[in-house]
Amino acid sequence: MQTVTSDPATWGARNAHDPTVVRGDDGLWYMFSTDAAVDVDAMPVGAHVRTSSDLVTWTFQGTALGEVPAPAREWSNAEGLWAPDVIRWRTADGSVRWHMYYSASTFGSRTSAIGLATAETLSGPWTDRGIVVATQHERDGHNAIDAAIAFDRDGRAWMIYGSFFGGIHAVELDRSTGMRVRDEKGTLIARRPSDVDGAIEGAYVVYRPEEDRFVLFVSYDSLVNTYSVRVGAAKEITGPYLDAAGRDLTDPAAGEAEAVGTKVLGGYRFPGGTGFIAPGHNSIFSDGDATYMVHHVRLADAPRQHEAQIRRVHWTAGGWPLVSPHPYAGAAAETLDAPIPASGDYDAVRFDPRVSGMIEAQPVRLATDAVSAGAPVATRLALRHAQGPDAEDAATIVLDGVVFGAYDPVAKRTVLAFAGIDESGVVWSGSQRVPA
Repeated sequence: MQTVTSDPATWGARNAHDPTVVRGDDGLWYMFSTDAAVDVDAMPVGAHVRTSSDLVTWTFQGTALGEVPAPAREWSNAEGLWAPDVIRWRTADGSVRWHMYYSASTFGSRTSAIGLATAETLSGPWTDRGIVVATQHERDGHNAIDAAIAFDRDGRAWMIYGSFFGGIHAVELDRSTGMRVRDEKGTLIARRPSDVDGAIEGAYVVYRPEEDRFVLFVSYDSLVNTYSVRVGAAKEITGPYLDAAGRDLTDPAAGEAEAVGTKVLGGYRFPGGTGFIAPGHNSIFSDGDATYMVHHVRLADAPRQHEAQIRRVHWTAGGWPLVSPHPYAGAAAETLDAPIPASGDYDAVRFDPRVSGMIEAQPVRLATDAVSAGAPVATRLALRHAQGPDAEDAATIVLDGVVFGAYDPVAKRTVLAFAGIDESGVVWSGSQRVPA
């Protein structure tokens, strides 16, 4: 385990929270994240910035703004900035600028503000443009935090935002100013019932031209220990978003609130490996044909510590996103020397949506015709439990799945991995077992 120190130069991806990743014109990847750190003497304030050339090793570069901008600070009394989302588009005057949407709030309060800053380059300087939307605890049911920008089929910009309390909303932005087109909170696209404290936040939407639909990622439950990433899909950016079982993410009266939203990532541990808990508040980005998720996560053996992880995202034939069971270690580390059959023994995690804690992997046997050296193969998969008294009589579980390469940090070698959605809408994710 790495030792966390007060010197940001030693952090790497440690202390990153609510991350987003974009690529600069200089070829570097930039990670922007919440002003957060554990056991440090003095925390830099103003949206943390890290860079990487390979998405594996990260270097802290400082903060984007250096402080909480005055309008947002005076409204919210925030002492730091949360969950910056950074995106570039061409404005009305023809210039191309980076837009950073940041949140200013205090824990447990709806007195919050989402502000906008712009820059010509990702390294800055960033100029604050003011507040995009603000909420007040005593007045508003929704919460102005956790902004993420998405574009519809017509190129219109939308801000997806919200958190505990009033759920997730989508509101249209004016591309010339970056501000809201209309003074309104927007359309509700996801929420959770009061009996779980409305525990939903960290939303992100991507458009999939292959299926001509929008995919919504959200985080459920507590960022401290029970976070998980859920997804739904919709034909329009404003919803309705349905999970893989056809349940509406805005339906707080659904039979079991914890089951709504297809769970693609939660706390888990592979045999001999690090236990990861509370993965969440993800963003999605691409590099060519490859899709990636960046999220923060905590360590089961040191739960106060948090770090950012990058994972490959693979898409099923049915158009659902599935997440690699192992953090990204680089393209070469996820590629075998030659194609091999994917059938065989695996350790797999069943991401039961009703289980909020860390799930231990279990041995399974995978049957498939897929052969791969690491390139993703979307196919039907069949798996059975591989151990225990009922293993021989266990029913075969059919998955809409993907086989792909990954780097096993315990075995310290490249392996094949899989992920898939079973007929009940539950996600399985597994890693090839390596003989001792």
